[in-house]
Amino acid sequence: MAKVLVVDDSLSVRKVVERALLGRQMEVVCAATGSEALERIELDEPDVVVCDVVMPDKDGYEICDFVKRHPRLGRTPVLLMSGIVNNEVRERAARVKSADVLSKPFAADELLRRLDALLAAATSAAAPAPPRSEAVPASVTPSIVPSPPAALNASKHIDTANGPGDNRNGHVERRAPVAPPASASSLPPALAPSPSVASAPRSSVAPAPAPPLVPPAAPTPPPASGSAAVLGQFAAIEGVQWAVLADREGFLLDASGENVVDAAVASALTACLTESSEGLGRELGRGSLHGMILEYTQGMVVLYSVGASALLAIAISEPSALGKVRYFAKKSIPALLQVV
Repeated sequence: MAKVLVVDDSLSVRKVVERALLGRQMEVVCAATGSEALERIELDEPDVVVCDVVMPDKDGYEICDFVKRHPRLGRTPVLLMSGIVNNEVRERAARVKSADVLSKPFAADELLRRLDALLAAATSAAAPAPPRSEAVPASVTPSIVPSPPAALNASKHIDTANGPGDNRNGHVERRAPVAPPASASSLPPALAPSPSVASAPRSSVAPAPAPPLVPPAAPTPPPASGSAAVLGQFAAIEGVQWAVLADREGFLLDASGENVVDAAVASALTACLTESSEGLGRELGRGSLHGMILEYTQGMVVLYSVGASALLAIAISEPSALGKVRYFAKKSIPALLQVV
């Protein structure tokens, strides 16, 4: 099982990355500061490090440089994360020998794809080289053997009937003659073929019929649970296209529906819109944001706050579904609070 160290001062980012990696049977170790990350690197010796560039004490470049200069862990790949990825960030990442730079916000699938590639490259680099073959090159003809000196030939006797078999003491080792293959009549009764099979032509012996192929039973899918079950119930409402659950920083937590254009983009824009709307509510003295309804020419998007850590966005194609969505949201948001 691969061990991944996740370094980020944002709790929501660590939770999102940890949830995505645990779904792939990866061991996850987290650190909230650069100093804690250095301790974790020494203690846990991870197979790959995922580190944010902007940290409160030591930035991601310093952590990556520490890993690359480490006497035992210098080959460990480091994946940096940054909200801004430009030429300057890439150049600094290249100077500290970072394996790659991941732009934030990102989807869980993109993170897993990068990690799979880094782990595969690290495994192939650490694999031992195949043993050197001692085979004779094809260009050497084995039939060309140099003749021994005349004095050596005179001191040995060669049995021309059975071939040369001299050992180092000059004695001749004679090989036993090879017995001819046994006929059917000379075999013991238990091994001799029956007369009907031995005398019958090859085409007349019919093979035993193969057993009928029975397709394996399809596995029963596990029942949906947690946020997936709640979002699936939203998507099952007639007139609803998709439902997305995101954290306050715009990272995708879960999604459901057949027409999700880009769940990661929807999550990021939902967080941006909610942050600006909450600022407006504070300026106007309206308190915290509970939800909002956005009307467009091709449908509506309904947003809800799920506590202080998550957001729920639902796309509606038919206005008649709005009442059902609002009613179900009041009942389901407490359940979502328990899983985020």
